[in-house]
Amino acid sequence: SIQSFGQGEANVWYFGTYAGLDFNSGSPVVLTDGMLNTSEGCASISNADGDLLFYTDGLTVYNKNHMVMPNGMFLLGNPSSTQSAIVVKQPGLDNIYYTFAVDGALAGGGGLSYSEVDMNLDGGLGDINANKNIMITPTTCEKVCAVTHTNGADFWIVTRLENSNTF
Repeated sequence: SIQSFGQGEANVWYFGTYAGLDFNSGSPVVLTDGMLNTSEGCASISNADGDLLFYTDGLTVYNKNHMVMPNGMFLLGNPSSTQSAIVVKQPGLDNIYYTFAVDGALAGGGGLSYSEVDMNLDGGLGDINANKNIMITPTTCEKVCAVTHTNGADFWIVTRLENSNTF
């Protein structure tokens, strides 16, 4: 047999009512120090070693110390969207992450937008830079997905336009 180690970017989850799970030991460990209070969508991201970087409900971004990032409030997501946010690292850069937020509200809600988190800011705790709430499309359903491109570096971000079969 060969022992292998996966990437740790998804090793720490924060969700629900101040809940979380840490999978770094191989078995889930309950975390109760999170700041999220959401009944639906959220996203967390760790570094390759499994160390938490930040998490969000699509409205607010919390750093690894469970503090709101300095520019981390009022994103255009909605914590009641089933998939209110997703986070991917910018290909080729170790310090920039895209937080895609989905509102999913009917009749011209927030749609799909993105904000950039620069982990070099705020003493390495991260901060949303000037690229905040950049609108991609104004009306989507409550879903967003990130798929790795066949080149192994880039990502496809997929959502469905509201009341249509257009992705």
